Amino acid sequence: MTVLLLRLAGPLQSWGASARFARRSTENAPTKSGVLGLLAAAEGRPRHADLSDLAALRYGVRIDQSGSRLRDFHTAHHADSGKAMPLSERFYLSDAVFVAGVEGDSGLLHRLYESVLAPQFLPYLGRRSCPPSRPLDMGPPQGNASLEEALRNAPWQASPWYVRQTERAAERGDIEAAPDSLDLLVDCPPDETPHLSLRDTPVSYDPRHRQYALRGVLTSHVDTPPAHDPTTGLRRVDATRPTPPPSPRTP
Repeated sequence: MTVLLLRLAGPLQSWGASARFARRSTENAPTKSGVLGLLAAAEGRPRHADLSDLAALRYGVRIDQSGSRLRDFHTAHHADSGKAMPLSERFYLSDAVFVAGVEGDSGLLHRLYESVLAPQFLPYLGRRSCPPSRPLDMGPPQGNASLEEALRNAPWQASPWYVRQTERAAERGDIEAAPDSLDLLVDCPPDETPHLSLRDTPVSYDPRHRQYALRGVLTSHVDTPPAHDPTTGLRRVDATRPTPPPSPRTP
């Protein structure tokens, strides 16, 4: 099987698996319906399109930077009557970073990867008001690793300030502020007992009749991998090269 990894980072994210009238909550990690919806939008699929091929993909996510929960209040007015709608309470994850992965058919994942590089519709992290702050692209689909292996071996994608913060906490011996492992959540195989269940497998995104199915989830931990070094691709300057003379000053 083949695995496609995505980096999900932004100032705000919101991944709801359930909504109760005026209260719109968020899960602690990206939902399968939210990530598959992002991929479907990048591919340009209409909301009433068949989703069976996407729903069949095995899904997993690693929590690289859990962020903090933020609550906001929203007011709105009816578009036709202008009447004020009930005040709604909405929750977000602030400064969170995740690595999400899907495993399945190689041809499908390569098409999705090309769509991520040139999306038909702009991607967002759960809600349209939550754009990504860093590229989703983490490289082409991998054909030599399982979903769990790809998620375990991917470089740590936490923000540089968060990495420095955890390093200082480790030097102080603050174990809670400097965790040595990351949470991992993956789809449960049919022959195993899930640790928890979520109703977030998309059946239809049609706004007139949205449908989601239950899926089982296995939870585990993975040792914190080395952080991603953004200078890896830079060429080293040859120290033996002569320094160019300073430019003449203009009078």
